[in-house]
Amino acid sequence: METGDVRKRVIATMDKARRQAAERRAAADRSAQAFERFLSTIAVPLVRQIAGALKADNYPFTVFTPTGSVRLMSDKSAEDFIEIALDTINQHDRVPRVTAHVSRARGRSVVEGEHVIGSGDPAAITEEELLAFLLKELEPFVER
Repeated sequence: METGDVRKRVIATMDKARRQAAERRAAADRSAQAFERFLSTIAVPLVRQIAGALKADNYPFTVFTPTGSVRLMSDKSAEDFIEIALDTINQHDRVPRVTAHVSRARGRSVVEGEHVIGSGDPAAITEEELLAFLLKELEPFVER
């Protein structure tokens, strides 16, 4: 192969990589804005309602809202929680997705999992989808 042809292809590859990175950053920015709206209008109010209902039935849970996420955590064990956040560095398709990190203590061990909520698109997740997801994940915390 000629050096000039190789150089042209290398330059084309670098340009393509730069364009794709710029597109990913723009998509991540749009997702971050949509996720902030999702948090403030759907997730945080719904998680607070759930925490109130749990407390009323003698399951003490507290809601934490660190920047960029919401966490529903048991007052009995810091290992028992559901945290909703935006995953911007997933390894599969590099598309930002709304995920839930679920942690549950079982004796001396801790069972953890990470799940995509609904379609993962923060602009598309409905209150009903989030509620259904949270109720399903809460079952192990409230079974006696």
